[in-house]
Amino acid sequence: MSLIAGSYEKFLWGFKLKPLNTDPNSKTLTLTPLFSYPSHLSAITSLAAAGSAAASGGSDDTIQLYDLSHATSVGSLNDHAATVTSLSFFTRPDLSVPLNLVSGDAEGSFCIYEADPFVLLKSLKPHRKAINDLSLHPSGKLALTVGKDECLAMINLVRGRRSFYCRLGMEASLVDFNGDGDKFYLATEEKVTVHEAEDAKLVCEMENPKRVLCAEPGENGLLFTGGEDRGITAWDTNTGKVAYRIEDAHSTRVKGIVVMKSSSGDVANEDPYLVASGSSDGVIRVWDVRMAVKDNKPNPLAEANTKSRLTCKFTNLE
Repeated sequence: MSLIAGSYEKFLWGFKLKPLNTDPNSKTLTLTPLFSYPSHLSAITSLAAAGSAAASGGSDDTIQLYDLSHATSVGSLNDHAATVTSLSFFTRPDLSVPLNLVSGDAEGSFCIYEADPFVLLKSLKPHRKAINDLSLHPSGKLALTVGKDECLAMINLVRGRRSFYCRLGMEASLVDFNGDGDKFYLATEEKVTVHEAEDAKLVCEMENPKRVLCAEPGENGLLFTGGEDRGITAWDTNTGKVAYRIEDAHSTRVKGIVVMKSSSGDVANEDPYLVASGSSDGVIRVWDVRMAVKDNKPNPLAEANTKSRLTCKFTNLE
């Protein structure tokens, strides 16, 4: 299992999670550096990965592309005229390579690319102001976006046009489908809301003590959130209640969370209980969330310090 993260200092960081010794059943893990690469002219603001393909967006208005199997840059996309705020790949379950890449920027533009080769298929403007976040439905047929215009938009990716647009009344910073695609989550300041995907009906609300900066769906209806309270909270999205929590996971605000998954069996005995988090002071930690059920201040299984200001959420690589 591997992960990548981006920073204000223009660097893209890659780490691989391995057992500390040769015993594959060892509970002691380490984050081994894979690469650190100055990939943009200014801060990295968004990341996406699927298989060996990865993309990063920056405040230099470009999308950089990578082949992670060889740790090389394979080109760039220059179709945006503003900071690239969000990225996502679509990969069919029966394929190991992505079919499409979608992106949003600080002027409200949304681009749809074919991923092999990378060709711009459609560019549209679903928001009047910056797109804060986007999420692809598991079917690959639609995407949700939220923006600084305090609106939620649905993009029909088959026809390449906006099919739905509504005012939320508050600016949402995050949007994400769950793994099945039957629900989606919105984060607005301290509040996270769960909605039915079919009709956007409100399922439940979850109040955090401070602003939420990152969220990641987990197994069995769990949603992990982190932010300015420096902890990691696992919510039961069926009830809206806290399932468990890691207090003071970091000494500064949590900027990214990823539920780590593996197809290689490196540390498969831990799946799906490993969660990685990163903070604005550059520290990356890996947790066994089963320990958080017993103790709200467990010790991390592994830790790495990039000594840089991490800006965007982690992306897990199988």
